[in-house]
Amino acid sequence: MHVVVIGAGAAGLMAAMEAARNSATVVLLEKNNKTGVKILMSGGTRCNLTHNTDARGIAKAFGHAKRFLQPSLGALPPQAVVELFQSAGVATKVESTGKIFPVSNRAVQVRDALHRLAVEAGVDIRTGTGVNKIRRMETGWLLETDQSAINADRIIVTTGGKSWPGCGTTGDAYDWMTELGHTIIRPRPALVPLVGGESWMQELSGLVVDDSIATVLPVSGKQKPLTQRRGSLLFTHFGFSGPAAMDVSGAMTAVDSFDRVRLIVDLVPQYPEEEVLAALSNRHDGGRLKVSSVLSMWLPNRLANGLVTQLGHDPKIAELPKNSRIKLIQQLKGIQLPVHGTRGFDKAEVTAGGVRLDEVDPRTMESRIHKGLFIAGELLDVEGPIGGYNFQAAFSTGRAAGIAAAAPKDKLCQLDV
Repeated sequence: MHVVVIGAGAAGLMAAMEAARNSATVVLLEKNNKTGVKILMSGGTRCNLTHNTDARGIAKAFGHAKRFLQPSLGALPPQAVVELFQSAGVATKVESTGKIFPVSNRAVQVRDALHRLAVEAGVDIRTGTGVNKIRRMETGWLLETDQSAINADRIIVTTGGKSWPGCGTTGDAYDWMTELGHTIIRPRPALVPLVGGESWMQELSGLVVDDSIATVLPVSGKQKPLTQRRGSLLFTHFGFSGPAAMDVSGAMTAVDSFDRVRLIVDLVPQYPEEEVLAALSNRHDGGRLKVSSVLSMWLPNRLANGLVTQLGHDPKIAELPKNSRIKLIQQLKGIQLPVHGTRGFDKAEVTAGGVRLDEVDPRTMESRIHKGLFIAGELLDVEGPIGGYNFQAAFSTGRAAGIAAAAPKDKLCQLDV
């Protein structure tokens, strides 16, 4: 079986390695001059390669894609990914957030291990080779590259989405998939910093709230949250970043207009509203403390002072008017952060949207429209939160595609990866 894999990122390297290990002749094409460029950039060049949970925990984090990912994640769960890298000489560690990194904190070690495993399996890696067109032939596939035409029995497309286009992920495959009859769910930036905020918020640039809960609500209709995430929040000169903001960004870019959604943040999720009310009443130290002093017990000083500034003065608790107390509680437990945009694909860690999932077999990643076409990784309509989830999905779907693409035709329909 002659298999060509397009795109040497996390999914592509894994797919090529598995296909070769299963006796296929494999060529891996990469338009960049080196493999795994996005791997090298990820996690601040540390590469958060998976998360400290099980397959069910990973799948659950992907929302609508949960059921689709279950078969591939079940076959290659996070522990198996850790064991794979450890066997390849990459020791890993679990941080307090559950993120799993190489002990070395060097993403290049992860990329090098994947590259080496693929080469050792017999993969012919061709860098600097961009694919311009994919054609379905009677007996297989024809790929037109910058250098020549390549024939293949089966192809695996793992070119990624449009996030971090400087890494080469410029959405090349969307047109290919559309021409082949696949539906593309609108690609949009996700895990991306948000643009917005009031002027006093932007003056807090660089300030971090270590623990917060960000909730996205529709402006009209039922007020059921579209998504909710807990994590740190970073105020920036352009708006908001950090895990809490970036994790909900995909839900915000999913709507037609930012005017249709609201971002609400609980700045003190560790304190119930009753406790906040008690602290902002005369019951706390007889009301002798100033409002800013109480808020500074919970929040960074600059943010505490910023909230007090919105009141117009900084009274003692005993002198705090009822309406100001109500406003403060609302700000602390559900401040609205105005958002009118994102930093776009240039700053997005992943792409939401992509090839529609019901057009792909979740066990094998084979197209339901064209036999012999396999699709894996970020090109699919899957989007997980920060924390190694997206790399895990890339590894698992890539493995499934590689094994299936190498299988004899009579066994493919029965394959359990």
